[in-house]
Amino acid sequence: MKTEHVMIALSIAAAFATLPSITKASSSNPALAGIDTTEASRVTQAVNNNVVSALSHTHLSLLANATPAGRVDDALPMNHMQLILQRSASRESALQALITAQHDPSSSKFHQWLTPEEFGTTFGVTDADIAAVKSWLISQGFTVNGVYPNKLQIDFSGTAGLVRQAFRTQENRYVVNHVTHIANANDISVPSALRDVVVGVAGLNDFRPQPLHVAPQVAQFDRNKSNFKIKQPSNSTAGTPGHSAVNFTGGVRGFVPYDMQTIYNVTSLYTSGVTGTGITIAVVEDVDMYTPDWANFVSQFGLGSYGGTFTQFQPQLTPSTGNCTDPGGNSPGGESIETVLDSEYSTAIAPGANIWVATCADSDSTNFFGGVFTAADNLINNSDPTGRPNVISASYGYGEGFTDAASKAAIDLMWAQGDAEGISVFISSGDSGSNPSFNGSIINGVGIDANSFATSPNDTAVGGTDTADVLDGTTNKYFNSTLNAVYGSAKSYVPEITWNQSCGNTQAASKLVHTSALQFCKNALIYDPYGYYVTSESGSGGPSSIDAKPSWQRIVRGAAKDQSRDLPDVSLFGGSYGGYSWVILCTGFYPCTANFTSPVELVAGTSLSSPMFAGIQALIDQGLYNAGLPKNQGNAAPTLYELARSEYGGPTGKTPPTLAGCNSDNGTSGTGKCVFYNITAGGNSTQCIQVAAFAQTTPDCYFYGTIQNFQQFYGPTLVGLTATSTSKYNATTAAFAAQPGWSFANGLGSVNANNLLKAWKSFVGAP
Repeated sequence: MKTEHVMIALSIAAAFATLPSITKASSSNPALAGIDTTEASRVTQAVNNNVVSALSHTHLSLLANATPAGRVDDALPMNHMQLILQRSASRESALQALITAQHDPSSSKFHQWLTPEEFGTTFGVTDADIAAVKSWLISQGFTVNGVYPNKLQIDFSGTAGLVRQAFRTQENRYVVNHVTHIANANDISVPSALRDVVVGVAGLNDFRPQPLHVAPQVAQFDRNKSNFKIKQPSNSTAGTPGHSAVNFTGGVRGFVPYDMQTIYNVTSLYTSGVTGTGITIAVVEDVDMYTPDWANFVSQFGLGSYGGTFTQFQPQLTPSTGNCTDPGGNSPGGESIETVLDSEYSTAIAPGANIWVATCADSDSTNFFGGVFTAADNLINNSDPTGRPNVISASYGYGEGFTDAASKAAIDLMWAQGDAEGISVFISSGDSGSNPSFNGSIINGVGIDANSFATSPNDTAVGGTDTADVLDGTTNKYFNSTLNAVYGSAKSYVPEITWNQSCGNTQAASKLVHTSALQFCKNALIYDPYGYYVTSESGSGGPSSIDAKPSWQRIVRGAAKDQSRDLPDVSLFGGSYGGYSWVILCTGFYPCTANFTSPVELVAGTSLSSPMFAGIQALIDQGLYNAGLPKNQGNAAPTLYELARSEYGGPTGKTPPTLAGCNSDNGTSGTGKCVFYNITAGGNSTQCIQVAAFAQTTPDCYFYGTIQNFQQFYGPTLVGLTATSTSKYNATTAAFAAQPGWSFANGLGSVNANNLLKAWKSFVGAP
């Protein structure tokens, strides 16, 4: 063994001795003018496998108290893992300064975007350090499939046995919610000589977040009432069913593209020729869709004249690492409802845009977020500019508390790279209130959290709203009683509240039973003694425990006085109390037919909100391009917050009249010039439980009662509402209430797309 160690050390030392010890970035790109990130290699010693350092948080915390169901066989293939590298502090500082300048209209670097190669050379790890890490991986028996252009990710493959020997961690099997997974049992270790340049390994577990939509429902149109009768849950395997505290027996409402276009005022942009033409929106997925669905959707809802295009493909690197294969699903019975939803409702808002459905199989795992991460990562690292989209939408999520450090680091560096390249990224904030990890179930065992896929400061998180007309009794004011030629009924903007399907919905409590949400929930115990209607289904928001608050998130009234990147940034329609309002999909199993003579699928969730906002961004991009400016805008959030400050005011100082004037509650009254609709009604405090049989506590939950035998199976269970206090529950402690300005419930609120484009043009100095 000593001889083997000496040979390894000598081979690695020889590898980086043949390379320059200093890497200097040079480019003619104006964005890099004056930026000098020259630095020496940080791997300065021969790699000694007997001198190692543990990398903290490199295994899943959710398995901390789990008992393994057995060891994984050493021969198990583990393909396309990624070694995530860490740039130096000086390069990190230089990158953040550049991104800030790229979003500052007064800077010479404004909208001067990078290529993946420029990003890697300037802000990645030096070639010498990459060579040292690669040599060590090869010496351990791994196959190195390639280094990403960003010089921060090394794709490699091996076996569970090689992982155990090289990283000193055992791959075990764990049974969670009756499903068997594999994961590393403890934090990994690497040779101390590599410690400064290695974050960890992504791809050591096969847990996967869920798409962020409510379980689809199959419904039949009732021509006499112009509404739908739900027949049965969809046969889709994507998402899990949840219960609503109230079910509407007289039928439900199915929104169509026309309704969303009218509510958020995008139709006026169409009349000026702004439809998203020339802009590419990529929705990133881990299962295909049945491709005829999109054409069926476009035809059914009269979108064909706008000239949008559709492509489904697997994005590859050049040269290819082989880490993105077709996941399958291009059939009526195998498609993903999530993929259908994302593609159809980005088109619903931007019908002239080019829609890319970029899919990679989860089995080619490189990250906790699987094929969704790979698809986005490969697009952002495409060396061909025609292979990079203008906008990306991702509708998947899981809490930071359930994501390993390497995967989280990889996500954040990916979105930072996308931002520096000018790509606008939109992510769903989540569908389970103050913790996004419980879509279709109930928060338990953990407290407040935020979607780890969205908490980077380089993306825009989109939360969920509900239209207020049903609870307000104003439906006739905002919707026609009969449908038009494209099956729409919306007349105008509709007041909005926070989407919340639990008894924690303050608006439902007030309007339906004239009481507080807390009392509403207590009353529910009488009529639901086994807790079958306890739910956490709601638009999500919360503070990051990892990413720091960006400066642009501090500048608007209502901004949380914390040090965290907070979610969401904005919101659009996501769902409704009682499951009354949905959007209509055209799917393979249930294609849309003229006059809805056959059943359709209805769906909701922040998986709807994100692709719709991506569509709005495509309209903004085309509108700016028509004015002679670059198409790409990078992360939308910094500009959105600047525009919101003009409307809502800053965190201190005099309150502008537009804060009240642009309140969503006003509907169309006096809001004609508003960019944002400030949503101040409702909140996303939802139900949470603590099951005695689980022997675990649930923090951030105010318990108001006990269910003696939860769902007639789990035994005594405490039930409560998510809160920042466990001793009292009110508007101040509820997690979280809507409020004037920014809020954890709905961020800056929703938007008037036409006014947003006007304000954006003014901000960037467009003619």
